[in-house]
Amino acid sequence: MHHSVFVLAATLALAATGSHAKDPDYIGSVHVVHGDTIPDFSRGTVFLDANRNSKLDADETGIAGVMVSNGREVVATAEDGSYTLPAYEDMNLFITRPAGYTPPVNTDLVPQFNYIHKVKGSPDLRFGGIAPTGPLPESINFPLIEDPVGDRFQCLVFGDTQAYTNREVSYIRDTVGKMLASRDNSATECLIFEGDIVGDDLSLYGRFKEIVSTGGVPQYYVAGNHDVDFDATDDTHSLDTFRREWGPEYYSFDIGQVHFVVLDDVRYPCNGIDDHPFCDPAGKSAYNGMIHERQLAWLRNDLAHVPKDKLLVLNAHIPFASYADAMSQKRQVDNLADLYAIIGDRPTLGLFGHTHTTEQVMPGEHFHGWQEITGVGPAPFHQIITGSVAGSWWAGDLNDHGIPHATQRLGAPRGYYVIEFDGIDYTDTYVTFGGTKEEQMHASFNTPRFREWAEALFFHADTHEIPSSTVPPVTIADLGDMNMLTLDDLEGGSWVAVNVWNGSKGSTVSVSIDGGEAIEAVRTQPGEGEKWFEGPEYADPLALARQSTNARLAVRSEEGGDATAGFTTWRGVAWEGAPGPFKPWMLTRKSSHLWRADLPKSLPVGPHVLEAVTVDRYGRRFRYIQPFEVFEALPKMSWRWTPEKFE
Repeated sequence: MHHSVFVLAATLALAATGSHAKDPDYIGSVHVVHGDTIPDFSRGTVFLDANRNSKLDADETGIAGVMVSNGREVVATAEDGSYTLPAYEDMNLFITRPAGYTPPVNTDLVPQFNYIHKVKGSPDLRFGGIAPTGPLPESINFPLIEDPVGDRFQCLVFGDTQAYTNREVSYIRDTVGKMLASRDNSATECLIFEGDIVGDDLSLYGRFKEIVSTGGVPQYYVAGNHDVDFDATDDTHSLDTFRREWGPEYYSFDIGQVHFVVLDDVRYPCNGIDDHPFCDPAGKSAYNGMIHERQLAWLRNDLAHVPKDKLLVLNAHIPFASYADAMSQKRQVDNLADLYAIIGDRPTLGLFGHTHTTEQVMPGEHFHGWQEITGVGPAPFHQIITGSVAGSWWAGDLNDHGIPHATQRLGAPRGYYVIEFDGIDYTDTYVTFGGTKEEQMHASFNTPRFREWAEALFFHADTHEIPSSTVPPVTIADLGDMNMLTLDDLEGGSWVAVNVWNGSKGSTVSVSIDGGEAIEAVRTQPGEGEKWFEGPEYADPLALARQSTNARLAVRSEEGGDATAGFTTWRGVAWEGAPGPFKPWMLTRKSSHLWRADLPKSLPVGPHVLEAVTVDRYGRRFRYIQPFEVFEALPKMSWRWTPEKFE
């Protein structure tokens, strides 16, 4: 998108909302000066760009105390803003954005705070990688302007957007793009994308950039396992195209009292390096969760310059440890103990993507598999897995806005996080696309009828290749009206399942019927080192109902034939056949943010009103209202046609 087009789009958005977004006009780049000789060290100046031309002019002054790094060593600039660092043939030379300042952005609002030095460039890669940079420049100067944000600001955080096709980029436009263009972004200092920006096809980066830039907010990116150059034969080159498009694969920046750190914890390929069966040297190229030694050395050096009372916000793609993938080696970080030792007891928040789930991991929380796989048990600090913009990989039927509902693996709808900082304190809020901050949960009824239905659904999903041409034993239609209960349902044991999408160990949940006494709900996973509890009794009925019947599979036309039958996801994988469920590992048969409240067996026949209330770790109270009915026996639900009466 040309800058003039961006400004027009931003102006229209601001006029509609009355907001004052970030100034998009400081567009520029790092100032690179080539000389007649090739220096042995990286040198330059961090300076106040008074005339905003991105060049170090004679009358412009340097800025002292700014952190500069070559990806290993970190130095602070001298009184005149100068720095000197060792040079490597393949390095990212970058600054840590200091609080109170901001670097220029390019026309797509990606901050320009680094210089890539890769003398010979990338090997031959499908998506181009990095062109040879040649010899080290004489000086590499970093421009900044003042940006007095203060200590109160917010960032929006997005899990995997993961578009494999242009069709899925359009879904991003109509969710993320629409939201950014229509909201008040005046207090929003950054957008953070936690990896898997696209799904393997890195040529989609360009269109993605143009869409996200309409928000008028600087963007910071984490590299995911689907952002790698899959034809790279060495991890040294696997993120070259990412580096070219977005900047360093690991770096830091400061806003207010917060020190943000972006880490690369995707080793690709891991074959012959990490000692796991999936990293077999003779096997297919694979990734592994690992933070390499050069990066750990950089982090030690980086944090040596950061006061210990600042809030540290760590961003990585693969969660350090997760509930959804607690038993998966490659989906958690091998050398987690080394990382935790570097962080120490600093006030810290971790933000992640990858699992396509929302998860709150509180200090001291622990699930079976963490100690066994990462060598670390209870979590030492607060961590959030931020869900996925793509949800369950853009699967499922279309919602009212023409977007796949793609209900996530632990039952949360698609959304993003708003994190509001005040000094080193913060609040995190999950917001669904098209929803409000007040919408934080859904509730549904787990009845004997549901459990019988779920057993049949799980058996089909577990014993068939999904998608399948076999007609499933049950669909959402067989579940019937989920808000109708019978006296037999109550007698046989029924309860309210409350899915609090951003719920944590610190949340409380209760339900009441018809304004009566509150019934305390119990979290189905205590987070005390136990294994998963899963199956019909631990499932989320509403989420599972949505995931049970993917009717788009059966859509065909004479005009499109095979080309438009069903839909595709992942690397062109066709989802076509009988309108059955999601793949078995995508079904919400367990969740770390599900609460259970048993219903009384004595509810009278007739209409009732359920109220679910949750209070989060910050003391905020949210409500969910659902009318329901109790019957002696379920009524016939279809039109009762009796032809003889009309003859």
